[in-house]
Amino acid sequence: MFRYIQKRLLMMIPTLFGVSFIIFVILSFTPGDPGTMSLGQEAPPEVIRAYNEQLGFYDPLALKYVKYISKAVHGDLGISWRTNRPVINEIALKFPVTLRLASCSIFLSAALGIILGIISATRPYSVLDVSCTTGAIIFASMPRFWLGMIFMLVFALKLKWLPSNGIGAWRHYVLPTVVLSLPTAAQIMRLMRSTMLETMKKDYIRTAKAKGASKGAVTWKHGLKNALMPVITVIGMDFGYLLGGTVLVETVFSMSGIGTLMLNSIRNQDVPQIQGTALLIATLVCLVMLLVDILYAFLDPRLRTKYSVPQTGGH
Repeated sequence: MFRYIQKRLLMMIPTLFGVSFIIFVILSFTPGDPGTMSLGQEAPPEVIRAYNEQLGFYDPLALKYVKYISKAVHGDLGISWRTNRPVINEIALKFPVTLRLASCSIFLSAALGIILGIISATRPYSVLDVSCTTGAIIFASMPRFWLGMIFMLVFALKLKWLPSNGIGAWRHYVLPTVVLSLPTAAQIMRLMRSTMLETMKKDYIRTAKAKGASKGAVTWKHGLKNALMPVITVIGMDFGYLLGGTVLVETVFSMSGIGTLMLNSIRNQDVPQIQGTALLIATLVCLVMLLVDILYAFLDPRLRTKYSVPQTGGH
């Protein structure tokens, strides 16, 4: 198991270097410079040039990338051109909001999707199955920003049960969490249903039934474990997407998170902030997929056997 995790960690290194290099190269062609952005266009040209030279703006691209990566591995993501504050400090202010929202949303999505998917698969083509499938199609096709505005209109403005914006208390996270969860839960539910139906047709399921195993044991012990593997991949990808920032939902509910920070940085051409936020998102997605691979190893004993150290006996 340790060898399996070690291999996945080593695979993350070239991935992150590749992502960071692509982002760095693309943003290097962005018009603007730190001197003009920080000091203003009214500043004397010689002052702007001296400021840019101090930051190494005129260095060759390869040298700038090496300097950036050497600082990034030590937690220094540069200075924001817009606020003149460390990029890591800006991210630290916004990321907790996105982390809480993404964690609550993916937990609710996974719980609803998996449970409803299992119920639909165990009662195929019943009224309950048709109702769940129809509801999943409806919610999966709804844009999140539209769903957010409808929920805000009904539950915040009309019924006044929940606040429509803010991040001060847990009640502020209820509406955006539900809005993010429903389309994702619909996707998970449909995948869970299809994989569960396919799994229940396998030979080992028929063998378990022939041996007299109860329906509950066949479903939960034999079927669920194998049907969960593709579902876990989707959950991990959705969690990485949510950690990357849900710009529309954050905008609708006035929640200042990573998505809003990235959007404002793009609008203001704040290159260091864009680079730092994108690198953080890439790292988080890699870590989430590492967690998915670890869960794979727990669910599939063949992976643990493949990467286990062979035992050699004495002669």
